[in-house]
Amino acid sequence: MNGEAIWCIIDEVEMIQAQTADNTANYNAGPYIKPGWSPLNILLMVLGFVFFWPLGLAMLCYNIWGHKLGDLKQDIKRQFDGPFDWSTQNQPMRSSGPMRSSGNAAFDAYRERELARLEEERAKIDAMRKEFDNHMQTLRQARDQEEFDRFMTSRDKANKKA
Repeated sequence: MNGEAIWCIIDEVEMIQAQTADNTANYNAGPYIKPGWSPLNILLMVLGFVFFWPLGLAMLCYNIWGHKLGDLKQDIKRQFDGPFDWSTQNQPMRSSGPMRSSGNAAFDAYRERELARLEEERAKIDAMRKEFDNHMQTLRQARDQEEFDRFMTSRDKANKKA
């Protein structure tokens, strides 16, 4: 089994865990078994020692040093892919610094015009989103006020009958 197949399997397992977490309304992103001394971790460690001692030892190490793992998967993948990882080289630049010149003045001018146009579009969309958020807040307040008024009238009617 080559390294690419292993990463595909790991990605599939993570995707299944994420889907299961979404279906069970677990909004805390990350693995189910987190490092630390939770009852589940202790149970898994004891069962690991009972059935096959290396599993128990692995769980013990995970409980103690698991928080240091962090982005171990990405670090290992980056180490093995090295300079031949075309998937990250073709991604757009995410730097906020000035763009370097392409060497073609016409293209640079076109790029600057397009970036300015896109920034204007982004500002319009952001303004529309802010307006929509304000509208939704107003609707929520009106709905809450209506529910409160309904509650108060039903409470007053109940108090008059008593």
